[in-house]
Amino acid sequence: MAHRGRGGRLVLAVVLGATLVSGAAVADPAENGQPVVGQPALGPDGCARIEERLPTLSDWPKVRSRFVHNPADERRVARMVADMTLAEKVGQLTQPEISAITPDEVREYGIGSVLNGGGSWPGANKHAAPGDWLALADAYWAASKATRTKVPVIWGIDAVHGNNNVYGTTVFPHNIGLGAAHDPCLVRAVSAATAEQIRATGQDWAFAPTLAVARDDRWGRTYEGFSEDPRITRAYGWEAIRGLQGRHPLRIGADGVIGTAKHFIGDGGTEGGRDQGVNPSSPAEMINIHGQGYYGALAAGAQTVMVSFNSWTNPEAGITEGKLHGSDLALNGILKGKLGFDGLVVSDWNGIGQVDGCTNSSCARAINAGIDIVMVPNDWKAFIQNTIAQVQSGEIPMARIDDAVTRVLRVKLRSGVFDAPKPSAREHAGSTDALRARELARDAVRKSQVLLKNNGNVLPLARDSKVLVVGKSADSLQNQTGGWTLTWQGTGNTNDDFPVGTTILGGLREVLGAGNVTFSETGDVDPAGFDAVVAVIGETPYAEGVGDLTRRTLELARLQPADIAVLDKVSGKGAPVVTVLVSGRPLHVNRELNRSAAFVAAWLPGTEGGGVADLLVRGPNHGRGFTGSLSYSWPRSACQTPLNPGMAGYDPLFTLGYGLRDGQTGSVPPLDEASPGYSCGGGGGGDADEELEVFVRQDVAPYKSFLGSPDNWGGTEIGPDLTEAHGSIAVVPADVNVQGDALKTTWTGTGAGQVYLQNPGGGTDLRPYLNADSAVVFDVIVHQPPVNRTVIGVHCGYPCMSEVAATTLFQGLPVGVKSTVKIPVDCFAAVGLDLENVNTPFLVYTDGPFQASFANVRWVPEAAADPDATRCSDLT
Repeated sequence: MAHRGRGGRLVLAVVLGATLVSGAAVADPAENGQPVVGQPALGPDGCARIEERLPTLSDWPKVRSRFVHNPADERRVARMVADMTLAEKVGQLTQPEISAITPDEVREYGIGSVLNGGGSWPGANKHAAPGDWLALADAYWAASKATRTKVPVIWGIDAVHGNNNVYGTTVFPHNIGLGAAHDPCLVRAVSAATAEQIRATGQDWAFAPTLAVARDDRWGRTYEGFSEDPRITRAYGWEAIRGLQGRHPLRIGADGVIGTAKHFIGDGGTEGGRDQGVNPSSPAEMINIHGQGYYGALAAGAQTVMVSFNSWTNPEAGITEGKLHGSDLALNGILKGKLGFDGLVVSDWNGIGQVDGCTNSSCARAINAGIDIVMVPNDWKAFIQNTIAQVQSGEIPMARIDDAVTRVLRVKLRSGVFDAPKPSAREHAGSTDALRARELARDAVRKSQVLLKNNGNVLPLARDSKVLVVGKSADSLQNQTGGWTLTWQGTGNTNDDFPVGTTILGGLREVLGAGNVTFSETGDVDPAGFDAVVAVIGETPYAEGVGDLTRRTLELARLQPADIAVLDKVSGKGAPVVTVLVSGRPLHVNRELNRSAAFVAAWLPGTEGGGVADLLVRGPNHGRGFTGSLSYSWPRSACQTPLNPGMAGYDPLFTLGYGLRDGQTGSVPPLDEASPGYSCGGGGGGDADEELEVFVRQDVAPYKSFLGSPDNWGGTEIGPDLTEAHGSIAVVPADVNVQGDALKTTWTGTGAGQVYLQNPGGGTDLRPYLNADSAVVFDVIVHQPPVNRTVIGVHCGYPCMSEVAATTLFQGLPVGVKSTVKIPVDCFAAVGLDLENVNTPFLVYTDGPFQASFANVRWVPEAAADPDATRCSDLT
């Protein structure tokens, strides 16, 4: 059905969720009772059409891929597999990280593929030149060609919005922006340009596109998904793979690279938007919502599928798969069986280690479930040894290994690497033009902007306007490129790290003239005398896990309080305020909207901020003006998530598909500014029923991590890079559950020190957690047990504090192995904790040598009653 959007534009109301699953629709063709999908319907431009409505499927469909079995390839693969030793086969299934393997080790172990994670570069040099990347690619390739089998190695890279790991490369808008463009042809063009960028630096394989249908905007990877609407994701999945892999009908083209449909399956549907959490979908919801992007991508010929970190559990529907890395149903049964996928399945970073009974270096269950290549960044030698032993013992059948190797070699043949010269001699290698697709990127930025408010037709500004530009993101390429840019989380970058790029401020100076633009980041300039104020505000960079909001609200004023302070300085001072929001998701911005005459959702536009300026100012690049529309629903209130069409009580501030055009005022009345605070649950009286997360991969607001020692007992904030040091204590990031999720803390023994998590704003009433029989829970790897007195503390504002002895606790934990510790809150209450005013929910102190990595710190209701909870009497 359709209705008029707030801006007067006819908006399609896409029916999703239960209505989509149960509603009547025209069925896809069927074979033997199974639905069949293939090439989508194409529009007049030759690109996939975003359908008005998708058919409702009663079962997983058979997908007809563009690529069909080539008998000659299959015979060649069979001969190679028959000639390989077990060690050579396992080498093909092993994928180390470039920082953990040398070219000579690639030769020695017959490694089939390598990867570089976000923030990993040749020689650990963030500014490595394209020639440095090519030299390492050549070295790996030459090493693989020097093996007995001569099977070429392939290199995979997280090129998720351009070849975003490489210094000097044009970075495109993140997928959420491309979704707002509603332009499948644009997705094909951006993907094709990304493939050329990858070719320029010598890689073979893009870990993209992400096909998540994000249903809860608290998820920190929301911006990696094109839309909450599976219609968009299905069409875009087809075009993204076509762009990456090229148009050759049987193989990946000379301009193309291997594409990856990820993450299979349901990563966008986890409870609470928790990364790597539990997706409780019914089979019908998984088929008709979360599966749609895969139908498009696999039909386009996607050659690899990456498994998702999430679990799939719905006991009422008989789904108890747990972690999908170990799911025979999802991988062998659905992906390879029902869908008919004949390419290779790759794990995610140490994903096998999350499967019950497995470690990062050993998981027969995952291989038996259908994983063909195992991403094992650091523990790859142990993985090879363990896997060979598991095959020899019969735990992994040789037939499963042969099938996996067959799939790997099949993809390599289709990719053309067997017949290709060394990477530096291939198409586009070292090409500056390939790396810098600036005009395409700028056009993508223009098409992705969504105009949400335009009272009085403030926009577009006249070309001779004098403007005051304010806000932390106006001149920040770090903020406008976001996560997965040069570094994993996108943090630690400056404008100097982007030699080819334009900030939004730079774009405004370009289109208005530098003399007409005044910049004050903090807004400490009187707006009087200016024609307009342009405020560029929003989120700072984050990637998986770190970006999760979980129990936090979607309220920008709580997430980024400095932004509302800047708006308060310039709003109502005589010049209309035009606010540009840089963000990776829709946010609750009622306060910001109330202070703005015009409001633009700019998403994460990448390195070409000039595309934002093009639409703010009427000029030669303004074109048709604003054409973007929301691919995610926009919340009316701070805790209004999940928020998707078809849900009961669906009442967004701006509906899916909303977007003003030039000339539409889109007048937005004053909005309710009521705030629930930081959290959407917990606190107050009664019993707590949700976990209080304190540190999960990063500080969870309002808590921050600190070091204390005689150098500064007042506390030194550790910061987002998880690195800080005093004389007697130091912290660096480490892996406990997932990549970079832990505070690895070293007490040198030269003096006392403490690592702690504290709310700088003061205490919080946590009595409901005592009422709910909660425990302070954390994961820890003890590297060196403590020698002297060690305590775990909870403070209520110095000198109000409580602590329990933990020396024997840490001494009793196995060294080098993850343990989960649960200390009842009652243990702290018994020694004087004022639970009505807790400001420091976790602290570890010692005055002797000790080293441990702490992760996943939270207060968990009812955990004190768990059989493995520590007894207060044992804390001595």
